[in-house]
Amino acid sequence: MSNVELLLWVRGPAFQIAVAVFVVGMVVRLLEIFLLGRKPDLAQPRNGGIAAGWRTIVSRSVPDPGTFKREPVTLVAGYIFHIGFFVTLVLFAPHIELFRAWLGLSWPALSTPVVDATAVITMLALVAALVHRLRDPVRKFLSRFEDYFTWLVTLLPVVTGYLAYHRLLVPYALMLAVHILTVELLLVVFPFTKLTHAFTLFAARWYNGYAFGRKGVQS
Repeated sequence: MSNVELLLWVRGPAFQIAVAVFVVGMVVRLLEIFLLGRKPDLAQPRNGGIAAGWRTIVSRSVPDPGTFKREPVTLVAGYIFHIGFFVTLVLFAPHIELFRAWLGLSWPALSTPVVDATAVITMLALVAALVHRLRDPVRKFLSRFEDYFTWLVTLLPVVTGYLAYHRLLVPYALMLAVHILTVELLLVVFPFTKLTHAFTLFAARWYNGYAFGRKGVQS
């Protein structure tokens, strides 16, 4: 199989399979979570929980000074990585064209140098997070294979995309195919790993805030 044939395959059938696995997997995973149900809370409510849920989403998204003092590397690297990954995924012109082709939606793109610099910063943040995990005895002890695996499958699309854009290491068609394959790998493993927190994070925060607020406890 030539580089061009490989590229056509990963952009066609392989991509369709990866998207199908991602969509079906996420639907099943979310249904599994939200259809579990909860035992009825028979206690007399002391306060409204709905507003407390929204407040908790905001409060848990902004680190308090104590947490920042204890875990500055984790917080800074985490915020940089999440923002950087979002920028490179959603605000890069070729990616926007892909969204337009698949979903019929488009939006303004950032300039390529800005996205390029963001990709480098994102990679550095991910490496810093890994080094911090390996150097912290408690964090290293608690880490399992899934933690390192999800780190790797998250890093690979950024690295290969950077290499493909700058036409480094191998011919462009081959590196672009590798880049798309790493994206497809991320899509396939997404529903079955901790990466699902991207879809459940805010719902979980809202529910915790709601439950505590209903009991009159600040979350």
